[in-house]
Amino acid sequence: MAGILIIAHAPFASALRECISHIYGGLPARIGVIDVMPDCDPVEVRAFARSEIDRLKEENGAVVLTDVFGATPANIAQSLASDSVRVLAGVNLPMLVRAVCYRTTPLETLTEKSLQGGSKGIQELDASTPANPCAMASAAAAASCAVKTAAIASEPEKAVSH
Repeated sequence: MAGILIIAHAPFASALRECISHIYGGLPARIGVIDVMPDCDPVEVRAFARSEIDRLKEENGAVVLTDVFGATPANIAQSLASDSVRVLAGVNLPMLVRAVCYRTTPLETLTEKSLQGGSKGIQELDASTPANPCAMASAAAAASCAVKTAAIASEPEKAVSH
């Protein structure tokens, strides 16, 4: 399982980690983050990033996701690139979700799927955009749960009888 390291302007890396933890109901293993502060010493952050990639890297390598190509976090991330470490700039949540989903695949596949997820996740939405069937099912399940919760709250004796 490939390790994933997110290097981005603070607090974006930590925010992405929190989002992935929310989506998966807990933080998946082997995901590290480095929030690059405005007053950081890039040499120190680069050294820390190298130690993090060594800690996270597995048999099929690691992927480093960074935010803005050409910025300090991306320059630090790029210094980690090797045959077993791929660096992708322009990270967004769909890219990260894909990286987590495909981390057991070969590094080439993981890289390709992550890039596809990042670009396919960018869409213009308007009133005529077809609804995502998965989102519709989730919304229906949430509404059903809310109705059941309201019914139980209005009849507490039934809630205790289980």
